[in-house]
Amino acid sequence: MVRQERALRTRRLILEAAASVFDEFGYERATIGEVVARAGVTRGAVYFHFASKRELAQGVIEGQFEAEAVPERSCKLQEFVDTGMVVTHLVPIDPLVSAAVRLSVDQGADKQMGIDAAPGWISRLERLLVDAGERGELLPHVVPADTAGLMTASWVGVQLQSQRFTGRADLAVRVSTLYRHLMPSVAVPGVLANLDLAPDRGARVYAEMTATREAAAREVAAREVAAREVAAREVGEAAGPEGSGADVG
Repeated sequence: MVRQERALRTRRLILEAAASVFDEFGYERATIGEVVARAGVTRGAVYFHFASKRELAQGVIEGQFEAEAVPERSCKLQEFVDTGMVVTHLVPIDPLVSAAVRLSVDQGADKQMGIDAAPGWISRLERLLVDAGERGELLPHVVPADTAGLMTASWVGVQLQSQRFTGRADLAVRVSTLYRHLMPSVAVPGVLANLDLAPDRGARVYAEMTATREAAAREVAAREVAAREVAAREVGEAAGPEGSGADVG
């Protein structure tokens, strides 16, 4: 168990180092040597987890989908918005998300790797839109697959503009503007009026997710402590007076 946990930590460390390298240099100019240097591990450790630079890049792209989904809402279109806004919040602060975005628009990576994060996001958004349609939240003309693809492409374009002009400093504002223009053509009026499309929506939802995750971790830790205490008592009771060192003679 300890060895497995150590291996998982090393893999995560390598992925984060690779993400920073891909984000800075792009796929073609990134090297395994730079990943080794930033991760502070041996080249053998990198190749134990990832057989090639392509596998490293694929791991970075897939890593962004390992995180938990946004909290469920009674309104599925709010979940649709929250998904994009949380990613928007994470791009400047999470190396895995930032690098996955870079790799997704890197033509060199696309030619050599043949993988892309966009289909994963389109599929996730499409599922939310299908659920929204079943709840009567969508206008009659909306086709979930088409809208999911349009939103993903639009988000990527907005991200590129923000990165070019402000270094992503205004990304949340730009994405909020995108939603304010897109959602009136997607949501029925009663739902649209209640959607939270504010620029800080992603930050607030992510804070909620973080608090939930930390509370769950504390609960798990408390259960583990309680289990150890019960086990210790059972061992003591099974040992009896002799095991406790009492004088019975």
